[in-house]
Amino acid sequence: MVIDCDHPLHTKESRLLSQTTEYALRAMSCLAYMPDELVSTAQLAEVTHVPMNYLAKVLQLLAKAELINGRRGVGGGYRLNRPAKEISLLDVIGAIDPIERIESCPLKLENHSGKLCPLHSRLDMAAKLMIETFDGMTLHDMIASDPTTRPLCSTEMTTRVNLTLGES
Repeated sequence: MVIDCDHPLHTKESRLLSQTTEYALRAMSCLAYMPDELVSTAQLAEVTHVPMNYLAKVLQLLAKAELINGRRGVGGGYRLNRPAKEISLLDVIGAIDPIERIESCPLKLENHSGKLCPLHSRLDMAAKLMIETFDGMTLHDMIASDPTTRPLCSTEMTTRVNLTLGES
């Protein structure tokens, strides 16, 4: 999610999730469309509009979290490690940049001992809602929700790589 702001002190886009996390969600979404195929890093980079060298590092993190598995060499690539119905968006986010709850005052103020101030209490509530929302949505839910719009994949790229909605 990107929020544009016209405030003069606001110089760049604000992100709810890190760019690396969004790249991971793009890659996982596209892999969910092709559950039985090995998809190369180059192909994923083209479809998701993510720089290939950066994507390669993201894919390593996803493999380390056992969300995808890969095969090197000619004909190699990546695929989901389990069905898209069993991978939540929170699983993907957690592999890259986990959402953390606020358990104690980040400022370590003595008068906040044992409780959060109103600001940090509300930020923690927002983090809790994000965790619940992303945990309650799978890759399959995301790709199946609107068949006319493929998440994070352009129409041109979708057609070029012949993505199909997988039922795994």
